[in-house]
Amino acid sequence: MSRMQANSDVILIGAGIMSATLGSLLKELAPEWNIKVFEKLSGPGEESSNEWNNAGTGHSALCELNYTKEKSDGSIDISKAIAINEQFQLSRQFWSYLVNSGLISNPQNFIRPIPHMSFVEGEKNTAFLKKRFKALSANPLFQGMEFSDKPEKLREWVPLIMDGRSANEPLAATKINAGTDVNFGALTRLLFDHLKRENVSVNYKQRVKAIKRTSSGAWQVTVQNLENGKNENHLAKFVFIGGGGGSLPLLQKTGIPESKHIGGFPVSGLFMVCKNPEVIARHHAKVYGKAKIGAPPMSVPHLDTRYIDGQKALLFGPFAGFSPKFLKAGSNFDLFSSVKPNNVLTMLSAGIKERALTKYLVQQVMLSNEKRMEALREFIPNARTKDWEIVVAGQRVQVIKDTTAHGKGTLQFGTEVVTASDGSVAALLGASPGASTAVYVMLDVLRRCFPQQIEAWQPKIKAMIPSYGVSLAENPALFDKIHRATTRTLGLR
Repeated sequence: MSRMQANSDVILIGAGIMSATLGSLLKELAPEWNIKVFEKLSGPGEESSNEWNNAGTGHSALCELNYTKEKSDGSIDISKAIAINEQFQLSRQFWSYLVNSGLISNPQNFIRPIPHMSFVEGEKNTAFLKKRFKALSANPLFQGMEFSDKPEKLREWVPLIMDGRSANEPLAATKINAGTDVNFGALTRLLFDHLKRENVSVNYKQRVKAIKRTSSGAWQVTVQNLENGKNENHLAKFVFIGGGGGSLPLLQKTGIPESKHIGGFPVSGLFMVCKNPEVIARHHAKVYGKAKIGAPPMSVPHLDTRYIDGQKALLFGPFAGFSPKFLKAGSNFDLFSSVKPNNVLTMLSAGIKERALTKYLVQQVMLSNEKRMEALREFIPNARTKDWEIVVAGQRVQVIKDTTAHGKGTLQFGTEVVTASDGSVAALLGASPGASTAVYVMLDVLRRCFPQQIEAWQPKIKAMIPSYGVSLAENPALFDKIHRATTRTLGLR
């Protein structure tokens, strides 16, 4: 028997960075609304948002080579890089607004300045990086980027990476000091502390068992208390599903037409973590390389300076693995139970089309520690096995859907929002760049799900996020003003 609770305006499922961001935006735009949050785990930011479960990169296309493709004519397409950068600028502005308003404090607890670098080997890759640098550095969003293929300059930038390398080996790198390291776990916890102060009902150890439409048009969310086993029914006008890898099964529970013909493929991640303080001290940057030919975008190797629990750390990865779980705290039956009559052909088609990905994952799962060390030594030639250990990172579920452009069973590598036609339900699926663009994604949710309110909310949104609705790439003076202001507020000098 389930007990009925009072109605809410909004129910947020999942206590990660996405729900935290949407809840914080709504509390500024509609402070009178009643908001409830339900999370299966015992606290906020314990799954995908946790600092050990993601790369901690403020993704703004400063170093990620997969955001700048080389076209058939040899030119570099920077349109995606511009879009990702502008989306991250929205996050910086909203975080700055929260800090300036006293709603969160001590930004150094979740964001720090870290140079972002791209590093490549070989003549072909060096030529590509030089063209990429020329294309990006001409845009105001990427001002301050430097390029070098001189060994002495590279030793100055990344001494740890250059030790043990041949003097005649073609190498090149770009470096920009405007990059950031973001502790999304710490930020999520700060945002939920803020939401609780704003009287948002945040409920942990609560598993969502069912989501169904009532005759009145509201959504009934059945939640089980994992401590006493009791069920409760909660009604809400709007439901947001921000459960990381667990969002797809929850979306399927709604039964909305938009949830059909969508599947998910789980990929687990591993990072190598340095245990030697002397090695950690010799590197200060996030350095992204180029993915191997045929490898998926999620496999781009990177050597990252991180700040976790106030301590400087050094991580390398990611290495992919496979688990049928959709979350680290999920079930081994997650993948199989997500296969429904309406998406089985979609899933089977993906299996046929993505044989290369399957082969890649099998190879990754079979890697020995020494093989992982060989991959690390492509970045740090003198790396010693005793200085490094493996940690298991988060689970990611890559979206599989039918598309007009690529047909049935197309694997999607970005972040995707699925909404009901009437805007009463929204679910966030997918992975990178994810958390970095949380504000952009949640503003899109507001636009799609609250069309009757969005016009009235515009002045407040613009007050919080001055570049909302404006291209910063096309307004360099505005970008310069905003970037200077957010740099000062967030302590990123």
